[in-house]
Amino acid sequence: MKPTQLGLDIDAEACFLHLDGLAGLAGAAGTWLWLDMEGSTYVDSTLDLYGRLRAAHPNVGICLQAYLKRTPKDLRRLLPLEPAVRLVKGAYDEPATIAYRRRPEVDAAYKALALVLAEAARDGRARCALGTHDTGLIERIATFAESADVSRGSLEVHMLYGIRSRELARLQAAGFPAFTLIAYGAFWYPWYMRRLAERPANVLFALRQLFP
Repeated sequence: MKPTQLGLDIDAEACFLHLDGLAGLAGAAGTWLWLDMEGSTYVDSTLDLYGRLRAAHPNVGICLQAYLKRTPKDLRRLLPLEPAVRLVKGAYDEPATIAYRRRPEVDAAYKALALVLAEAARDGRARCALGTHDTGLIERIATFAESADVSRGSLEVHMLYGIRSRELARLQAAGFPAFTLIAYGAFWYPWYMRRLAERPANVLFALRQLFP
């Protein structure tokens, strides 16, 4: 769920009440509500929403973006809540003053955050979801995590529907819990196109699924 689509810019309290109701319905259905993370101007308000929701619902997760330089501090803030975190690289066009812009820097930040989260998952203090299509990075994280006695079963992998589907199946066979993110509702197509536009490499991944 994107908080701005539930009124965050209009009335933060109304947005919380919408999310609170949805989290309750998700719990009754035996599933989870995940808060998406939007541009950098929404990080603080989204973290505040998550803190309130997590206090009332055990089945609520949040997305963190590795390329933001503030994210290590945000993760430390969340860990006492025993959070569920879907870690992504980040795709919004943020300035270099607040975000890493070069892939090696983003990958290094992602790996460092993933290892902190993985160790928390090992100890039962977090749920760790790697929201990336970069399977090489996932494998490197798993190698380092295993040296800290973190099993692959503690490292979930979340990928967009239709992108690197065969790789997701391979990772599942290798012991990673694997999940597919599917856009639901009348606006699924513009949402999917926006995801492709944010990271052009995903276009190639999607096209590859059309051919054996």
